[in-house]
Amino acid sequence: MKGLKGLVIAGALAALAVFAWFGSGWWGGGMVEEETSFVVPSGATLTSVANKLEEEELIASADSFLLRAKILGSGDPVKAGEFLIPEGASPASMLDTFQHGDVINRFVTIPEGTPSIIVYEKLMAEPLLTGEIPVPVEGSVLPDTYSFERGEERTAVLARMQAAMRNYLAEAWPKRKPDIAVDNIEDAVTLASIVEKETGVARERRMVAGLYSNRVKTGMLLQADPTIIYPITKGKPLGRRIRQSEIAAINGYNTYTRVGLPTGPITNPGREAIAAVLNPEKTSALFMVADGTGGHKFADTLAEHNANVEEWYNLRRERGEM
Repeated sequence: MKGLKGLVIAGALAALAVFAWFGSGWWGGGMVEEETSFVVPSGATLTSVANKLEEEELIASADSFLLRAKILGSGDPVKAGEFLIPEGASPASMLDTFQHGDVINRFVTIPEGTPSIIVYEKLMAEPLLTGEIPVPVEGSVLPDTYSFERGEERTAVLARMQAAMRNYLAEAWPKRKPDIAVDNIEDAVTLASIVEKETGVARERRMVAGLYSNRVKTGMLLQADPTIIYPITKGKPLGRRIRQSEIAAINGYNTYTRVGLPTGPITNPGREAIAAVLNPEKTSALFMVADGTGGHKFADTLAEHNANVEEWYNLRRERGEM
């Protein structure tokens, strides 16, 4: 009897030792020597993740990982994305991270007034994104900061940028003031793109919007320099002074030779520029010229404007710019 009891105890101890060994290989410290990022590809299975962990030498054996995961781990699916694995992470904590942890997000920022060709180049230059995209339609992207995951398709990131613009316009358009200069969302974006390019001073946006709204309503030429540049560079900086031949060019954008708005936006305007067009300053101003501080001087009459222009020229002469 005593012999049988001893065998039972020995068997129990052996089983306990096996379980301890089995468990230590799951919950004990792992092979990760330093904090490491690990990418779970889209559509990955637990088996493919285990094989990838072994290939990257983050675990000793994919088979051992899978066996322990099936017995001791959660049955939840793994998520696609990039994850951060801390130094010494156990296999158990790795699996929990892939199933329930936070995916590492990266960010791309599109400043207000960024033309679509630059949006395209910025997304195509991001090495952590994948796939091809076309140059987006001008005015379809809402400038903002957007998160993305390593390996995400560029088309998905661009789609979020364009959805953000649609959503913002759907929210802002019903709040427009009565009797504004445009009667549809598309024209509002086009006018906002001019406001965005004409001033970088936040406090001026509504005033500039009011001035151009007055010109649209009275049928005056808008005479916005950025509309000359757009068909030449697609919104990129010109890098030189505008030529007389370019001022006289007849096309769908040049508001020196075309009455009314351009045929479409000349950049991607931000929220504030759009809001300014939908709620412009009540003003009788029809003219503006730079004031030398980054802002503008506004005038109701051509005589006032000419005096402001002369003052601007005098300032430039003092600075040695003319």
